[in-house]
Amino acid sequence: MPAPFRTVEFTPQSRCRFALAWADITPPANIYHRMWGAARHDRATGVHRPLRATVALFAPLEGAGRQFILALDHCVMGKVEHEQLVAQVAEGAGVPAEEVLVVFSHTQAAGLMGLDRVTQPGGDLIPGYLKKIGEVAAELVKKCVSTQQTATLAYGRGQCTLAAHRDAWDGQRKHYVTGYNPGVPADDTVIVMRATGADGKTLATMVNYACHPTTLAWENTLISPDYVGALREVIEAETDAPCLFLQGASGELGPREGFIGDTAVADRNGRELGFAALAALTALSPADTKFVYAGPVVSGATLGDWEHQMLTDAQKARNAKWSLQRWNEPLKYRPENPTLEDTTKARDELQAQEASTRAAGDEAKAADLRALVERKNRAIHRIKQLPPGENYPLAVALWRIGGATWIGVQGESYSLLQTELRKRFPDQILVIASIASNWGASYLPPKDIYGTGMYQDTIAVVAAGGLEQLIEGIAKRLGNMND
Repeated sequence: MPAPFRTVEFTPQSRCRFALAWADITPPANIYHRMWGAARHDRATGVHRPLRATVALFAPLEGAGRQFILALDHCVMGKVEHEQLVAQVAEGAGVPAEEVLVVFSHTQAAGLMGLDRVTQPGGDLIPGYLKKIGEVAAELVKKCVSTQQTATLAYGRGQCTLAAHRDAWDGQRKHYVTGYNPGVPADDTVIVMRATGADGKTLATMVNYACHPTTLAWENTLISPDYVGALREVIEAETDAPCLFLQGASGELGPREGFIGDTAVADRNGRELGFAALAALTALSPADTKFVYAGPVVSGATLGDWEHQMLTDAQKARNAKWSLQRWNEPLKYRPENPTLEDTTKARDELQAQEASTRAAGDEAKAADLRALVERKNRAIHRIKQLPPGENYPLAVALWRIGGATWIGVQGESYSLLQTELRKRFPDQILVIASIASNWGASYLPPKDIYGTGMYQDTIAVVAAGGLEQLIEGIAKRLGNMND
């Protein structure tokens, strides 16, 4: 028997009110920049590529409900910094705070913009810079509100091998390292979106991919969006429209070549992803169309003719179906989480060791101790901002628009989050943006990572099984939307 012949092919699409706007948010070139514990510098020495703030607005064609994405070319923000930013944007733009979802490209080369760093060299520039981000973001939100229009969002899938698994067991030294592990496969999924206005003009594109922007590390002294800058350059040169990058669930994924100071490699990594995404964007069908078998054409062979046809009004209406949910998933804290008192004591002891080692002239060992002090300082900052209680209230936003679902989720989830959800819902486009809200949730690794002593295990604040619970919570809501 011949294989079944499907005579119509639908490109996943959404119809909604949409707008996108962006602005440059590059900080002063001499701002505090020491993101890496192993770094020997404190202030940035220049700019590789500018940083961006991008706002995208999604709203139903009719009725209530609205979601803003505020995407920043930064690594993370603490709870206090995030709350101040959202409050400033909400007040400045006149929108409810709950409508603003902040996500981060997660570049590790933009600097650590924490208010706890104001006493460090260049740290005095941080408060003013954070205020400026809020002012710029509020203006972008207002611009999106005033320029929103009916748009069709078309989606596609591609593949890119930039991301590699980075949990590696160093058998010779008997411990885990965070670095390229070529023996383990990595999720290579690229999700793309093209937004088209009623006049047929491309309004914007989106690339959703999971890969830590850690090309540039402790040797780099330049402010940079890492590979994301070159990615956008490739897409925008071809489409003549702004590109929004959304970081996927990349807890254990990073570039094959990374942890270096060479900006040329960051650009090369970005072009690799950019060309892969551009291929998927180029393959998209025209907006509001379906690809239909038109019948046989007798030639040297009897050929099957296909053509693009406009969707019916009923099909367009299905693509405009809208649903929005926001909730906090209660994930249990680890019972063995360190206390503020113990962490502060350990930090102080390391600082004393660093001082004595440096006084003895052992700069190499002192540099290692300084990195350990930095770990403790970050742990102290994180512990101080954890919500009280037995559970961490992990923020999730989920909105379905016709043929696609957008998911913004707090924390650094391992890629199991996206691979499992996409396996359960293979016929749906799932845009999954992690690193949302503040970084208090830290890493969310699978339960079998707990107890290994690898980095992501040691700083995770929720108990084993938290990631699996999050997956079930999202899957349940996705399933209910299909009912």
